[in-house]
Formats: sequence, C-alpha cells, structure tokens
Amino acid sequence: MKKYIFAALALPALLSWASAETYKADPAHSAVTFKVAHMGISRVEGRFDKFTAAMDYVPGKPALWKAEASIETASINTNEPDRDKHLRSPDFFDVDKFPAMTFKSVKFTGVKGMKGKLHGELTLRGVTKPVVLDVEASGPVKDPWGSMRMAATATGSVNRKDFGMVWNKVLDSGGFLVGDKVDITLELEFVQDKPAAK
Repeated sequence: MKKYIFAALALPALLSWASAETYKADPAHSAVTFKVAHMGISRVEGRFDKFTAAMDYVPGKPALWKAEASIETASINTNEPDRDKHLRSPDFFDVDKFPAMTFKSVKFTGVKGMKGKLHGELTLRGVTKPVVLDVEASGPVKDPWGSMRMAATATGSVNRKDFGMVWNKVLDSGGFLVGDKVDITLELEFVQDKPAAK
C-alpha cells in the first residue's frame, strides 16, 4: 500500500519534469561580464569571451528551473593584454591548471513572476562555494526562424579570496590595488534545444 501512496505523491513531480524544456545559451546574443575595484577609486570591467550555459525550463513553474554554465578562464578579456596575461597566471585564474570555472544551480527561491534568487555552486580554481544570483527572465518567444527563445539577466558577487586569489599590492596612500569583491553580470539569451532528427 505504501508504495502506491509514494507513487501517487511522486507522480505530479515526474509529470512536471517530463514537460521540462532545455534551452542553450546563444553566444552571439549573450555576455558574461564582471567589475572589480581598482585602487579604491574606480572599477575595471572585463568579460569572458567563451562560455556555454543551459537551463531546464518548466512552463509556469520557475521554482523548478535549473541552470548550469561553464566558462573558459583563458578567454578573460579586459581590453589590456598585459593585465589579461597576469589574470591568466597563477596569481589569479591559473588557466593552465584550471581551464574552466563552472556553475550549477541548486534551487530557485523567492519566485515572483519571472524573478527570483538562483542558488548554486561555483567551482573556480578547484574550490567550490555557494553563490546566490538575482535572476530576471523573460520569454519564451518565437524568433523569425521558428525557434523558441528565452532571456535571463543574473547578477551577484563573489569574494575572489574565497577561491584562492589573494594576490594584491599595498598602495603608498593606503588601501590595495585590487578589490576583493567581484560583481558579476550574466546577460543570456537562450534558444530551445531541439532533439536531433532521427
């Protein structure tokens, strides 16, 4: 009898996941950017040029959405070659040893309409830490070529020292050359992943 009760309770969840739709990020219409303080008087902005991301979308049920992403650390770009070379070194991303950082969602809370907080785990330089992103999504809509698309803006921040990035320089006037807090913004446009033709 118990197994039938369990099956009855589990059926709605199984049906929800059965209707999940997978969307993959369109890199031509997406961006992964960050900002970090410089000398305490300004902020340097950069981006990662190579990344992949995907989300499982359950229509009408944002609390069941899932997301994951992988970012190539060597693709960091701050429009300054010497600085980018330093950022790829062991002082920061150590790209030869850790070629990618990854994010995997755990849960979506505080959902109001298409907004909510996406809780996940960020793995960088071999260290995994919890991260919370504020997310606002829109769509889905059909593009002129018949594909369904969605978009999402995700913002949050991390402390680079949590991931072993401790390099810095003390300024003569006090303070440090590089800030510890890194603000992250992801502007992602997703296209529905269609099953391969048989």
